[in-house]
Amino acid sequence: GAADALIDARTAQLFESVEDMAARAGLDAHSLQVLAAADSLHTLAGHRHQASWQALGTETRRSALMRPARIVEDAVELSAPSAGETVVADYASLGFSLKHHPVALLRKRLQAMGFADAASLRGYPAQRLARACGIVTHRQRPETAKGTVFVTLEDETGPVNIIVWSSLVERQRKELLGAQLLGVYGVWQREGQVMHLLAKRLVDLSALLGGLLSRSRDFH
Repeated sequence: GAADALIDARTAQLFESVEDMAARAGLDAHSLQVLAAADSLHTLAGHRHQASWQALGTETRRSALMRPARIVEDAVELSAPSAGETVVADYASLGFSLKHHPVALLRKRLQAMGFADAASLRGYPAQRLARACGIVTHRQRPETAKGTVFVTLEDETGPVNIIVWSSLVERQRKELLGAQLLGVYGVWQREGQVMHLLAKRLVDLSALLGGLLSRSRDFH
């Protein structure tokens, strides 16, 4: 497969460019675009935008006996992706990002809205009014919980456990089940090291995630 061809070619000699890699490993256009989308070509191209452009312009070798025809053209230098676009592209290609957490890029805006991060919440005393916001990673509704739903949110500093009583579940089912980025207004509960936020109101803030992509396209 393509992975084996890449390993064999790289073992023989380090790649000098995207074109060199495509030629020696015999990669087709689809394989090149997948690698570019996953940001796997950044060491050869510099960044994801440049890698995608070079992948589009690379002629791959069609057989072991033929080198690709090389097209001489002026080099095109594209601007590097913003942090927001990098995160969106990472999640679209890989389902995660090692570079940034999406909530970190929204922190200033969330802070202005009164949402604390998970690390700060862990220092809150019991019964304090609190607001949390994060990516929904888990929703659980155990049969023994009488309609209560347990939610885990994740931000750039860690997880926050949320308890949603059945009465709120019924009133705000749409926000609870539909939000990717969920804002929670509630009361902080703690007993020793066991901590959670008892939800009083839910807000679907998923639209802010889309804002990462729209802002990332404003190149300067």
